[in-house]
Amino acid sequence: MSIIDRDHVQSSQRSHATRTRASSASSGAVFVTIRREGETPLVIYGSYGYTGQLIVEQALSVGWRPVLAGRDAVQLRAQAEPLGLRWEAVALDDADALEELLRHARVVLHCAGPFSRTSRPMADACLATGTHYLDITGEAAVFETLAARDADAKRAGVMLLPGVGFDVVPSDCLAAHVARRLPSATHLALAFAGSGRLSRGTATTMIENADRGGLVRRDGVLTGVPTAWKTRTIDLGRGPMTAVTIPWGDVATAFHSTGIPNIEVYLALPPARIRALRLTRHISWLLRIPAVKRALVARVRRGQPGPSPAQRHRGESVLWAEASEPGGRRAVARLRAPEGYTLTALTAVAIARRVLEGQAPVGFQTPSLAYGPDFILSIRGVAREDLANT
Repeated sequence: MSIIDRDHVQSSQRSHATRTRASSASSGAVFVTIRREGETPLVIYGSYGYTGQLIVEQALSVGWRPVLAGRDAVQLRAQAEPLGLRWEAVALDDADALEELLRHARVVLHCAGPFSRTSRPMADACLATGTHYLDITGEAAVFETLAARDADAKRAGVMLLPGVGFDVVPSDCLAAHVARRLPSATHLALAFAGSGRLSRGTATTMIENADRGGLVRRDGVLTGVPTAWKTRTIDLGRGPMTAVTIPWGDVATAFHSTGIPNIEVYLALPPARIRALRLTRHISWLLRIPAVKRALVARVRRGQPGPSPAQRHRGESVLWAEASEPGGRRAVARLRAPEGYTLTALTAVAIARRVLEGQAPVGFQTPSLAYGPDFILSIRGVAREDLANT
């Protein structure tokens, strides 16, 4: 373990005071220089957030000693020192400091959202330093932005693999599974049941995107649709349920994974909640006002950070996928897995392990492109069931 040299930290902070104030004026970041001891296999950025903490716990459980990073030195110190881990506070808007953080890293696991704002500077730093990039986003726009950097990543010898958590590992693997069962498929529908309480980070991202309506893939093109645009009845293993379209990240990733040009993603909800979602169409203008978004985010931050350990232990993720073609043939499958945040920690660390073992195909990747449709079955507590191939 590398110990923070406090005398060196104080000297470094004095010598870099001007740069620190200039680069962190808006974020309040304090940069801390740590003594490096050779290569750092894994950096977890945003480690003190709700999901970041779960990922750190999982990394420790498999014997890893990651470097923890983020912009808040106070939270990092409080998290890292009891665990005996190295830490470094770096703001995402300081490109030089971010590259220095990653210069000796093999892979970064980026957990600080909303990723629509944070993914670009981290990806830039990865391309500049030859560091493989993983994140836990579920935002379709982020997937598409990183997919557009495929050629850059290949030139840099870097893998860009966003969405290594519940968004979108299980659904992406399930989509690829039904697509290989029906290679002629032209339509793909995915669905899942809600998994209970959201973390603050997830809720904040939803608020950021609340005014943008729905999203589907139509003839290969991402297409905007109204919020709660379409419903259908789906059996997720608990009997028929009404599900409604949502702008889930798979409308982006599943196209790259399967080539299927028409994709819709559904969330099973009670009818009353579907009606409430549709009502938000009439106030989308209100949700575009920055002051309204700030007020909603502030309210989220006053709440619980996420599901309790007991809630996560009781929870379960249930997903469903249907590939179909105009002749009426279908391939349908279901997947059962641990609760979403627990599953995110498991899949994120499992993918980081693959990278550290040298399994990191360069360029933009999805989970199933990089590791195959059956990767999700390597995660404990996951079971897949084929329902139809007619």
